[in-house]
Amino acid sequence: MRSRISLIPLLCLASLASAAAGPETATDWSADKAQVLLGKYCNTCHGGKASAGGFNLASIAAADSLTSKQTEWNHLLSRVRNSEMPPKGVPAPTIEDRQAFVLWLETNLRRSACAAGPAPGAWPMRRLNRDEYSATVRDLLNIQVDASHGLPADGAGGEGFDNAAETLFISPIHAEKYLEAAKEALEYGAKDPKSRAVFLIAQPGNGTTPEQAATKILDAFVPRAFRRPARPGETERYMALFRKALLRGDSFDRSILLTLNAILISPDFLFRREEPNAAADPVLASDYAMASRLSYFLWGSMPDKELFELAEAGKLHAPATLTAQIERMLKDGKSREFTERFVSQWLGTRELGRDIKPDEKLFPEYYDAEIQAAIRYEPVLFFQEILAKNLSLLNLIDSKFSILTNKLSKFYGFTIKEATQQPKVLNLPEGTHRGGVLNMAAILAVSSYPQRTSPVLRGKWILENMLGTPPPPPPPNVPTLKDNHAGSPALTLRERLEQHRADPTCATCHNRIDPLGFALENYDVLGRWRTEEEGKPIDASGQLPDGTKIAGTDDLKKALLDRKDIIIRNLTSKMLGYALGRGLTLNDSCTVDQIVTQLTQNDYSSQTLIKGIVLSMPFRYQPRARTATITSKKP
Repeated sequence: MRSRISLIPLLCLASLASAAAGPETATDWSADKAQVLLGKYCNTCHGGKASAGGFNLASIAAADSLTSKQTEWNHLLSRVRNSEMPPKGVPAPTIEDRQAFVLWLETNLRRSACAAGPAPGAWPMRRLNRDEYSATVRDLLNIQVDASHGLPADGAGGEGFDNAAETLFISPIHAEKYLEAAKEALEYGAKDPKSRAVFLIAQPGNGTTPEQAATKILDAFVPRAFRRPARPGETERYMALFRKALLRGDSFDRSILLTLNAILISPDFLFRREEPNAAADPVLASDYAMASRLSYFLWGSMPDKELFELAEAGKLHAPATLTAQIERMLKDGKSREFTERFVSQWLGTRELGRDIKPDEKLFPEYYDAEIQAAIRYEPVLFFQEILAKNLSLLNLIDSKFSILTNKLSKFYGFTIKEATQQPKVLNLPEGTHRGGVLNMAAILAVSSYPQRTSPVLRGKWILENMLGTPPPPPPPNVPTLKDNHAGSPALTLRERLEQHRADPTCATCHNRIDPLGFALENYDVLGRWRTEEEGKPIDASGQLPDGTKIAGTDDLKKALLDRKDIIIRNLTSKMLGYALGRGLTLNDSCTVDQIVTQLTQNDYSSQTLIKGIVLSMPFRYQPRARTATITSKKP
């Protein structure tokens, strides 16, 4: 059983990123102190002969247990970090003690796991997710329709992405829908001359028999569909199906389309799976596996002709070749799909217009179709520009440019003469209160309620999405924030939140969350600049847990830039998890360390991140036989 681990570095504790900032730090803790805490709060259920859940504290009491009993410690860490243990209703450590213990344990488990250096983790078989299926069918058949429109949506797993193996199982409804989707796509492609020329590459006629034409089609189609050379007898099995259809009186087209349909519902097409490593040591993934790993990372689709040719030549593991391919693929239009899928899930903006919708009566301006599109794509195209031009990733925190249309710039309250109806890279005028993702309407909207802003949601968004240090879940029975009532003095949101925070139950967490959110209070629900609320000047000041004082968005950006390596580490973890298609483990943190070091040495250039991931051991290697079959389930 494998446990997912958050990658919080020790330096987080001294920063605003740490949810545990307080009088004690990880360096104040020791194995003895940890055992005292566990004995005080866990011994009743997990001590003695009758231990709950089959877990006994005695199993992790030895001094070397952090190395010898990592599975047990990982399980314990997950339950304590998520406030699942101790259970509700029994004595529990303070939030400060809980977080300090978690940080101490993460730090030491990580140090133990990385003692031998990076190692490849599991590369579990996974189904093509909905977007990958659509893109793969599109590229395989050269059709410009969404073949996945009837498929159910995929849930998030791993590091929070819907391409994670943990969630990509197949159900009876999938099987039925895939059969329908493949049939529709093939019939559409067969009617389009440009599409037909790509996959129906032969026809009976001029001395060519139906058997010969079908053989030519399948010899070309099977390796492309399965993203590897056909195995002995594999094409012949599909030829047998073609012959049966032809013998019962079906036309050539009907027979070959039936056969291709069978290929498109094969596990070899629907799943990304690789031959397991039978060796005792990690081995390089095959060149064809590497072609798929690369294409599904940067394009979310099957390899193209060039990647297949490099795989056939056995050249895809050469670092120079991989570097050249990364640069080529990022310039290709298909990389837009990668940036949209990654950014919208990492930053949470995918939910804008789905589960999160600004109130239509209060914010009708949002419901202009051009404004909606410009808001939605601003962070996506911004990140794509950073990648394509190999710009510094620190632009994510603050930048002098953004991707704007003339309508969006006016929506933000300023005019740029170079702006057009289409999104364009534009330098931001001074004093616009823009730059970086924090000031984009999409981010500010998804971290607000439909009717009003929320310093709590915005502070939580920064901790979770940028810093990778989400606050603990709120305790039960937390009182709700009181609304303004007719006849009572109108209070600003900050004044109402101050009353809420006066409750000691609420104050502990809010003191860590709210200052970050208050710094963004000059932006309304849609991210437009404002200076007043309820007729009163907005107070955007606050003090971070480490004592840093901030007064608005400019100070917040400075504070985040001071902690840039925490943000870069979180981004690296997220993108590595996306590239691997699974949750990260403690061993993966060693790879994250290496990539972050490369980034700091290369001025945080964005392509250094991509190249670091592709050239990493987890991305290029298969694990040794002993771990090759480990599943991705969380404990």
